[in-house]
Amino acid sequence: MDCPAYGGSVTLEVGPDRPPSTSLPDAVLDAAEDERLDVVRTCWDCGWQEERRLRVEAIDTTAGDADTIERAGLLEEITDELASIEDLATLEDTLAAVRRQRRLEPSADDTDGDATE
Repeated sequence: MDCPAYGGSVTLEVGPDRPPSTSLPDAVLDAAEDERLDVVRTCWDCGWQEERRLRVEAIDTTAGDADTIERAGLLEEITDELASIEDLATLEDTLAAVRRQRRLEPSADDTDGDATE
C-alpha cells in the first residue's frame, strides 16, 4: 500500500487493544458483534495518516456439513504426510497407488456398483 501524498509505503495498524502486528482480516474475523475497530494507515516518511473506524454490525454463521468437514480434515492430514516425504520415488509410488485406487472406486454413474479397472 502506498502513501497518496508521498508515494512511499505505509503501515497499517488495527486497534484498539490489538498488537500492531495484527492483520486487518484477522482483526475483523476476531471481532465481536458491535465491536469497533480503528484502522490507521501511516506514512513514516512524510507523516501522512488516515484513520477509519469500522463497526461489526452483525455476524451470521452457517454450520458446516459434517462430511465436508471430515473430508477437509483428511485432505489436510494427507497433504501434511505427503509434504514430509523427501524421497521422489516414494512420492511417485504414492501417486501411482492413489491413481490405482481411484480407478477401482465405483463411479456415481454405476448402477450395478461394479468397480472397473
